[in-house]
Amino acid sequence: MRGLLFLILLLTVQSCATKKYTKTRLLPEGIKSATEETYLVVNNQKTLLHKKKIVFTGNGRIKYSKTVDAAGNLVQETKKKLWFVVESYPDRERYYCKTRWKPNQRERISCYTQKQHKQNEAIYHYNKDGTINRIVDNFNTFHTQYFYYANNELAKIVTKDKNNNLVDEVVVNCETKDEKGTCLKETRISAKTNHKEEILFSPIYD
Repeated sequence: MRGLLFLILLLTVQSCATKKYTKTRLLPEGIKSATEETYLVVNNQKTLLHKKKIVFTGNGRIKYSKTVDAAGNLVQETKKKLWFVVESYPDRERYYCKTRWKPNQRERISCYTQKQHKQNEAIYHYNKDGTINRIVDNFNTFHTQYFYYANNELAKIVTKDKNNNLVDEVVVNCETKDEKGTCLKETRISAKTNHKEEILFSPIYD
């Protein structure tokens, strides 16, 4: 009985220890839901790539999300369960993603099919304020993304391969904010390919 109580306590602590999405994205408290639209920008012409609807829990984690393409077709749907997140896709099996807290401000996020076949895994390293320091792909590309901040904003994302060779460097710029400090319009430009994306974020507060 004592061992069972310890296991329940351990699982509860691990679940509560996962980082809040609002913290990782530098969002203010009190966001109830949001819509995120991502556009490709070429010669000042914008083309919608995908649109994502996000519903938050009261403590700043994602309760539900739905991503569709420009034609409105489902790309991905996620639902938060007690111990894991279910990711649904139109063309393949569901993924069941578990987050395990690790020492030194780290999380291991692993996704499996219902038959327990691992599909991906990454180690997230966080700064003390809850923002992402780097993400290490542990299964597919084995690339590492490094996140750099300036003036309490995400400024740059640098991707390197497992041999520390530069894969890409993306410059991030927030162009418009609301009165709460949420970035409403963000641009991301690849220094290597000049690929440019514009992200429009429309929050709804409590």
